[in-house]
This record gives sequence, structure tokens and C-alpha cells, in this order.
Amino acid sequence: MRKYIVVNSKFTTYMDDQSGTMEYYLNKRKIERDLNGDAIANKEEYLRAKGIEFYQTYFSSQFENLVLLSGAGTSVGVGKNGKLGRTISQLWDEAVASIKGPDLYSIEEFCKVVKYPIGSDFKKLAEKNIEKLLSLAHVAKDFIDDSEKLLRTISAIESLIQDLCKLELPDENSPQLILLNKLIKRKLRLPRVKVFTLNYDTLFEQAASKGGFITIDGFTFPQPRKFDGRMFNYDLTVREMSRISQEENFVPKLIHLYKIHGSLDWEKQSNGEIHQKGTNKPLMIYPKSNKYEFSYDQPFFEMMSRFQQELRKENTLLICAGFSFNDKHLVTAIKEALYSNPSFRMAIVTLSIGDIYQFEEYRQLAESQSNLVLIDETFQTFSQSYPEIAVYNS
Repeated sequence: MRKYIVVNSKFTTYMDDQSGTMEYYLNKRKIERDLNGDAIANKEEYLRAKGIEFYQTYFSSQFENLVLLSGAGTSVGVGKNGKLGRTISQLWDEAVASIKGPDLYSIEEFCKVVKYPIGSDFKKLAEKNIEKLLSLAHVAKDFIDDSEKLLRTISAIESLIQDLCKLELPDENSPQLILLNKLIKRKLRLPRVKVFTLNYDTLFEQAASKGGFITIDGFTFPQPRKFDGRMFNYDLTVREMSRISQEENFVPKLIHLYKIHGSLDWEKQSNGEIHQKGTNKPLMIYPKSNKYEFSYDQPFFEMMSRFQQELRKENTLLICAGFSFNDKHLVTAIKEALYSNPSFRMAIVTLSIGDIYQFEEYRQLAESQSNLVLIDETFQTFSQSYPEIAVYNS
């Protein structure tokens, strides 16, 4: 089986154990020794180091528009006091352990009711996909006898997801803060960094606050903070009486943040207004297959429209970190940019890029052209290795 580390038309590294013995390849050539002719003690570490060297050069160019798309993988393992972001599989296990009681279906019973494929042994289930489970449940609710119990179970699962997303930024080495501090090292005349996140948690907001960033997030400045898509057109400058230059003096350390699937601290009021405050009824698009339909409602439609606009701009770099490429509405916009925007560049950063079928199309594309690179990294490692352009220190 082949395991890719970095894939690009100009540079590819991978490991291959098809012959029963692991072999290591750099640009399709099996490696035994380094450039000095010395034996390589740890070949995987050597390939990963070479991969980091390559993508640090790739990201060192000054792209006019810089966009980060953050998926669930960027929150995995991040948090404090023992409460960390979960993988999809871990989220399933939490549901199995927590969802129970006389008024609810257990997850095993729930799977049987909604026809989720569990095979002969539920404890050895191969696919633990909470999104697929909820998708089947929402279809089944109109066709089963005890729909009330089904709805209570759906609600319990969604409440569990909500609780597990209440994460606190770690005191040190937060990958969100580390990466934000590097991404903003740009000429101030360039457009602001745009962060689009699919996560309900507030880790990026906490990182921005801790790092002293100003965040334009689509909500008005006065309290109560209300959603108004026009806020994304705003920027901040410093006005000085002694200024001679006619150029705008932009405030440093400012980002635009878009939460495509909602947030733990959003709430829809009875009058239709969306407020940003502490709430027990957060406005979120929970995992299910019809997320695409909900993206046409506000404020989600505004977020998606902005995402599409950014990808259509010239000289844009999109970094997809921890994103599974399962969201149809996002994948459609990304593919449009890849195939129709000649100055568009993209990087996909996730674990096991060669093992997951969703990335096969992108891997083949990356092998043939230089505007796409695939990187097998955790978000934590990537944030540490991402290049810091010192000349643009704010």
C-alpha cells in the first residue's frame, strides 16, 4: 500500500510496502542515502523533512488573496482540562457511551431503526459516521411509528455534539494562534486574510482574542451584536493628523472570520435577527447530508457567497486544513476555482491523503500540475512548520 506524504508535480514523496518491505521514494526514486552519500537512519523522517522544505517554499510567495478553509481536523486534539476536539470516530464512541435511557434509543437500536449498516457485530463497526447516521435518521422520522422517540434521540445526539464542541484554547502552543500569527505576515496593502471555518467551536475567536487580533465576523460592533453581511466589507485604518501620505494606514493584525456552518454563540431571535451571545439554542447546521440545502438560508448563504467570491479572485491561495471534502456545496466551489481560475493555487493539509478515496482526484491533479499540493500532516504540525515571513512582521 502506498502512503503519500507530499504530492505536487514538482515534488512528491511517498512510502510503498507493496513488496512486503517498506520502501521510500523521493520524486519517484527510491532513496537509500542522502545527498552527501551517507546512510539515512530514519527514512520517513527524512522524507517528511524534505516535504516541509518544499511546502515552506511553496507558501513563501506573497499571494494577493490568502484564504484558509478550516475543517473538523483542525480542532482534533485541541483544548484544555482534558476536553479536546474529537475525530468523527471518537464522536461516535461518545454517542454510544452517552445516548441511553428509557425515552431514547441506544445508538445500536437507533442504527437498526434508521437502517444504518452495522453488520453482525456492532462493537466492531467499521464505519463510525455520525453524519451518515443523522442523515438517515432525518429521512426515517417521517416513516416510522415511534417518531417522537426518534426525534428525542436526534435531539440528544445534537446536544451531545454541541457540548463536545465547547472547547477552550490551550494556554500554550495553540495551532490556531500559531498559524494566524504567521498568515498575517503580509504587506498591509494586500487584502486581509480570510478564515472560513466549518467548526462550531470558538477556537479561532479565542486565538484571535489572545493574539490581540481584530476580527471582522459579520456582526455589528454595538451590543447586542447582530449579523449583517455588509460588515464583511469593513476594514479599519488609523487616521493621524500628521499623516503626509495619501495612502491608507491599515490597522495590523486584522482578519475576516466566516463560520460557514454556524457557531455555538449564535442565536436566531423570534424576529429573525441573528445575535452573537451566550445561548443554549445555538444556530448551527448539524452534520447531515442535506447541509447543502441549509446553506441557502441566512447567515449561511452570505458565508458561502463570500467563499465563492474569494475563490474567483486572481492570485488566490486556498489552504484546506482538516477538511474531509464531503461537503458538496464547498467542493463544488473549490472545483470551479481549480478548473476555471488560472491564477488559483490550493493546498490540502490532512492526514492520510493517499488512503482516503475523496482525495484521489486531487492527488492525480497534483501530480500533473503545480497549482495544487497535498500534504500529509496534522494541523498542529502544519502550523509549526508553516513559514514565517520575517520581513513582514507586524
